[in-house]
Amino acid sequence: MSVLDDLVKDHLHRRLESTRQALVWKLDDLSEYDVRRPLTTTGTNLLGLVKHLATVEAWYFGEVFGRPFPQPLGRWQDADGSDLWANPAETRDQIIGFYHRAWEHAGTTINELPLDAPGHVPWWSRPDVTLFTVMVHVLQETARHAGHADILREQLDGRTGMMPEYEQPVDATAREAHWATVERAAQQAVGDSYRAELPGTGRQGGSAR
Repeated sequence: MSVLDDLVKDHLHRRLESTRQALVWKLDDLSEYDVRRPLTTTGTNLLGLVKHLATVEAWYFGEVFGRPFPQPLGRWQDADGSDLWANPAETRDQIIGFYHRAWEHAGTTINELPLDAPGHVPWWSRPDVTLFTVMVHVLQETARHAGHADILREQLDGRTGMMPEYEQPVDATAREAHWATVERAAQQAVGDSYRAELPGTGRQGGSAR
């Protein structure tokens, strides 16, 4: 493997590691109910995102490269959505522990195989892949769900940020002022005729914020 391959692999791996940590941090200081409860109409929840990504890594850095994860996993192609939420018997520590074990297993695969190592993803339309392809895919999947977690956490208590060291105290007054600025810009963009039909404008029983 070339020096460039080493640099690419190291960069992708470090980005994956930091994004994982950002996701798990979103559960800190929340109650058991808040990490589990559905926060969208499709049932998206914080602990379920962690469980899902642990399952993703266990499969993609395991069976795909002939290196099965040591813990039994359901058949991916028969997934019923149960990896997206925690049942009452599953604890937060168990699910986060599963994610950490998936990281370790993934790290071994990443460290031991070259970027062009062949893999096989039977549920993809083009099933023949390389380690590079899978690393990019898993990083993309993790970043996407970390973004979901950002929004879910903000809905719960207003906390935002990527890492604890970058977190800013919540300034409710500043946030309200910013919200109002964005709302005014949106209303100005659509014009008076359409704005009259919007909720919250004082025209249809709502009140302007």
